[in-house]
Amino acid sequence: MKGGSGKTQAWFSGIISSMSTASVSAHHKITRPNAVAVGTIVWLSSELMFFAALFAIYFTTRAVQGPTIWAESNHILNIPFAALNTTVLVLSSVTCQFGVFAAERFQNRRTGSIIQMNKWGMREWFALTFLMGAFFIGGQIFEYASLVQEGLTLSSTAYGSVFFIATGFHGLHVTGGLIAFLVVMIRVSKARRFTHQQATTAIVVSYYWHFVDVVWIALFSAIYLIK
Repeated sequence: MKGGSGKTQAWFSGIISSMSTASVSAHHKITRPNAVAVGTIVWLSSELMFFAALFAIYFTTRAVQGPTIWAESNHILNIPFAALNTTVLVLSSVTCQFGVFAAERFQNRRTGSIIQMNKWGMREWFALTFLMGAFFIGGQIFEYASLVQEGLTLSSTAYGSVFFIATGFHGLHVTGGLIAFLVVMIRVSKARRFTHQQATTAIVVSYYWHFVDVVWIALFSAIYLIK
């Protein structure tokens, strides 16, 4: 009896031990951070420092030049047009997030008609986001051309230098986001099936896109709204 009791006790101990190990293993699988997402967040933190330096340059130059000279250069900005361009970029973050929702449920393409937006997949939402981002870049190029005609260039005044440097670097970041959207959509279209790795890539691209949108809101407020 004692031998049987000992075997039974050992059997129960083995089961409890295996269950504890499985529980710990499952816990690690659930809570383990995604290396790509963490790397992207760290990289975006460095980009945030870069834009913080641009803001510092902008406000320092503004303080040195004085409010009168700054106002003389600032009045030629087309604020209504810039506000429209900003609205399109901000709304593109919404469409991008809808694409992320579709990627999280592993829906890479639409399941209905093109006009049924509630049945769109990741590719349709990302394509719309790409078009809205391209509209923003086109609007920025149009604004640059208008300002050059008004006599404001990169080398004309200190205001022109900080304006074109700050908005230009942001435009380059938006262009990088557009390239990322193209890469994701092309890779998904060529893949046989939509995998977890592709969904993670789409989510990481959305992090970047939301970042450039938030930075532009801050730039728009500082350059166009704060007199």
